[in-house]
Amino acid sequence: MRIVVAPDSYKGSVSAVGTANAMEKGIKAVFPEAEVVKVPIADGGEGTVEALVTATNGQIIYQDVVDPLGCTISSYWGILGDGKTAVIEMAAASGLPLVPNEKRNPRVTTTYGTGQLIKAALDRGLKKIIIGIGGSATNDGGCGMAQALGGKFLDADGQELSFGGAALAKLNKVDLSDMDARLGSTVIIVACDVDNPLCGPKGATAVYGPQKGASPEMVIELDAALKNFASKVGEATGKNIAEHPGAGAAGGLGAGLLFFTNAVLRPGVEIVLETTGFESLVKSAQLVITGEGRTDFQTAFGKAPVGVAKLAKKYNVSTICLSGGLGQGYEDVLKQGIDGLMSTVPCPMTLEECIEHGAEFIEMGTKRLCQVIKVGMEI
Repeated sequence: MRIVVAPDSYKGSVSAVGTANAMEKGIKAVFPEAEVVKVPIADGGEGTVEALVTATNGQIIYQDVVDPLGCTISSYWGILGDGKTAVIEMAAASGLPLVPNEKRNPRVTTTYGTGQLIKAALDRGLKKIIIGIGGSATNDGGCGMAQALGGKFLDADGQELSFGGAALAKLNKVDLSDMDARLGSTVIIVACDVDNPLCGPKGATAVYGPQKGASPEMVIELDAALKNFASKVGEATGKNIAEHPGAGAAGGLGAGLLFFTNAVLRPGVEIVLETTGFESLVKSAQLVITGEGRTDFQTAFGKAPVGVAKLAKKYNVSTICLSGGLGQGYEDVLKQGIDGLMSTVPCPMTLEECIEHGAEFIEMGTKRLCQVIKVGMEI
């Protein structure tokens, strides 16, 4: 029996790689002779670098960068096994988990560190960069990223803008004459799983600002600042992308990448499955097991497990989703190619307990799942 395990991370608990390893142990406990093919996946957020580097036998590169609050931290990015492609997750430099709850304030957080990671890839001579932009702490439209790559953003007095989304309200002049010229010859593919425009009621600030610490008053302020940013940068670049689907991703980093590079935005799981060669691996499988920390109505909108299931269905391979929890509307995924669902949690307990014992519960849950499958095979 050939079983492909293709889980996303159980965020805050177990990485995608750790989840795949735990699933393999559970399978082997019931089917010791099974061939288990592990394909850890991600959708552009936390775990994207690890998943792609692991799948392609690449390498992790550690890099000091500026975090969302302007402090220096040790971050990382990856080079894929082909030696030609970089993979970056903005969450590793500009992500929300890097900011303590009490300090979350999108008026001041910056994507500068993400720009530093891009520059590091360019300095290595890499001509293709995959950038996952999930999990941001920022609302600066990618201004910080562009500053790290040579862009200058000036107020009416000719002074460089400070970091953060609030400063964009003062933007008067955009000077891109010193932007890194290597960007023009670099293929940039952005893993983006939302289609929000940059501004307005469905834009970056209104939809995602509150989870980053924005009050209702701040949402109004920051949305207006992004509108000014889009206007001034649009004049400087000749691009009108504020309404482009995904421009509002990651606090407007989607827009920044479209403005300042030749980036193409694509669904994150699509990029990951393509890069890992998942389709060639699933053709001869008898079963696919996927999973994530929580499966609910949002999963059906195209999150990683659904992307896995749809590709498996192309070859009539059944897919079971084993998740940490099943939330409201989880049944919706049954219409998206997933054939069955199961939770890893063995009994009532707190979220903290679930997180603490994540790997153990994933292994046990996979074992229970396989025991049921074995009974079905014997009937």
